[in-house]
Amino acid sequence: MKHIEVVAAIIEKEGQYFATQRGYGEFKGGWEFPGGKVEEGEGREEALKREIREELDTEIEIDNHLCTVQYDYETFHLTMHCYICHVISGELKLLEHQSAKWLDKENIDSVEWLPADIEVIELLKKY
Repeated sequence: MKHIEVVAAIIEKEGQYFATQRGYGEFKGGWEFPGGKVEEGEGREEALKREIREELDTEIEIDNHLCTVQYDYETFHLTMHCYICHVISGELKLLEHQSAKWLDKENIDSVEWLPADIEVIELLKKY
């Protein structure tokens, strides 16, 4: 089975988390935390900062590693490293996603999360 390693930014601001809706690909319309693939020779935190620049035209500061999720989709195995972050500059422009929302713990279940992100949601409810 194909293996994909990705990083995800859980961007936090005043008790809310930034969720994005995929605008392309097999999982179009599903909700996720922004991020993407780790390129060969790239560190995870470096990859995350690059991905957020590319997807949201924003600079982030990484506060801490929250968790690593292992999830088997039908056609590939996903390893997703999730980091709590905050914006240091930029305005979170949607360059690749079709929609975005700030969600707090009370309404974090109001969107249709992609399967791998559900474990992260459960952790954030306790965070």
